[in-house]
Amino acid sequence: MKMDVENSGDVSLSSSLDPELLNLPELSPLAIKSNPYIAEELYSQWLSLPETNKLVKSLINDAKTGASVPGNSSSSTSSPSNSLPSMFSAGSTPPLSPRSTSGSPRVVKRHSAGPSPLGSPMRLASKPVREAIPQFYFQNGRPPPNILKEQYLARVDQHFFGHPDGLQIHGEGIFYVDAREAFVDYWVNSSMLTKDIETLIFTILKQPDCNYLTQDDFKPVLEELLATHPGLEFLETTPEFQERYAETVIYRIFYHLSKSGSGHLTLRELKRGNLIGAMQHADDEEDINKVLRYFSYEHFYVIYCKFWEVDTDHDFLVDKENLIRYGNHALTYRIVDRIFSQIPRRFTSKVKGKMCYEDFVYFMLSEEDKSSEPSLEYWFKCIDLDGNGVLTPNEMQFFYEEQLHRMECMAQEPVLFEDILCQMVDMIGPEREGCFTLRDLKGCKLSGNVFNILFNLNKFMAFETRDPFLIRQEREDPTLTEWDRFARREYIRLSMEEDGEDASIGSAEVWDESLEAPF
Repeated sequence: MKMDVENSGDVSLSSSLDPELLNLPELSPLAIKSNPYIAEELYSQWLSLPETNKLVKSLINDAKTGASVPGNSSSSTSSPSNSLPSMFSAGSTPPLSPRSTSGSPRVVKRHSAGPSPLGSPMRLASKPVREAIPQFYFQNGRPPPNILKEQYLARVDQHFFGHPDGLQIHGEGIFYVDAREAFVDYWVNSSMLTKDIETLIFTILKQPDCNYLTQDDFKPVLEELLATHPGLEFLETTPEFQERYAETVIYRIFYHLSKSGSGHLTLRELKRGNLIGAMQHADDEEDINKVLRYFSYEHFYVIYCKFWEVDTDHDFLVDKENLIRYGNHALTYRIVDRIFSQIPRRFTSKVKGKMCYEDFVYFMLSEEDKSSEPSLEYWFKCIDLDGNGVLTPNEMQFFYEEQLHRMECMAQEPVLFEDILCQMVDMIGPEREGCFTLRDLKGCKLSGNVFNILFNLNKFMAFETRDPFLIRQEREDPTLTEWDRFARREYIRLSMEEDGEDASIGSAEVWDESLEAPF
């Protein structure tokens, strides 16, 4: 019978099999593997046996009553807790929870949680907790903390003690504070205590109904500076120069910080500039000439004297013929025409065809420091004849033609425009060959020389000869701007002329000594 099952694949099991045959241990696994239908037939026959039927019913009844399920000899000796088959193979069981160092089990308190959204009883999702987010934006500034408010109110009470009608800061009544309640309402209740320094100054100086600063808003600051700074005491006897100094400082501030050119200074522009640092420097420094940004008296002196030189009739207005004389006739007529066409900046002068002192300050700052951003924008507008934001070779050649003619008149070897254009392209490295955008010029430290080449013959020649004295100046203190160096040289020259000396004799030695001294 054994041989017949192993060797014949056509054996039919449609007839009933002997029950004892189903339990024969010598049945070869090879026969079952090669004939899988034999196993199916054997399993069907086993289920049809009366003993199997009784066993199945007994197991179902035990399951309903909760009785133990009989198993093999190994499982019968196991504890009831291990009667269920393990879900993890050996070596992959999860670690036990950590226990305390004392050896006693650590009790972990759990929050009540509902069933897991994934449906697994082993994953419990915590109930979401709703948290209150504190207010983080305040339109008028974050209110001061209570402790800071209390400390400041104590100081206010100390200052106002004995002055129920108000507090006079200066003996001459320059600044007067109303009653305590008005001061507290302005300084404490309006969140002035928590504003940053830029916002604080901006809020104090601006008009209540404006969101910008004007030039008039800075006049009280300059009046206070002139009245209290030791470096400006010598101006007390000359109020007219006090006024001119204050105007010049304000013009310089708006020249560098006001990007729109509208005469308005926004909070963003104030924060991006260096005015606050310059104001703090002026407060700490007794020598006002060391405050190079905006407040130097020497810088004002140079600007005012230059204006007085070109304003030959001293009517405080400058026309084209006056401006041509600037810098020993350094500028071309074509560039002066563009300036008086008010292309780079509209004049604040109310007289047609003439610029006032403020217009001259903007021009002079742009002319003497062509590396600054306002200067690059000023001269770019002059050269950009069609206003399309690109300086083309034709536009640059238009201005250079006059330079070329002047070189010929002075018996100097002329430099062809084609060679000049190649030199400027190598210097700037524009994105578009042969054309310059404002972005190209702002990305190069030497871009100011492009404008000198086009319309300032004196500075063009100085750039070509590479004055070693100026090169040494730049190397000794690279933090100084072109304007700082120019203003220092001119102040020395003007002061020597004021003393009746010849500025050309020994001037280099004086300049060398001045560069070594801090200013």
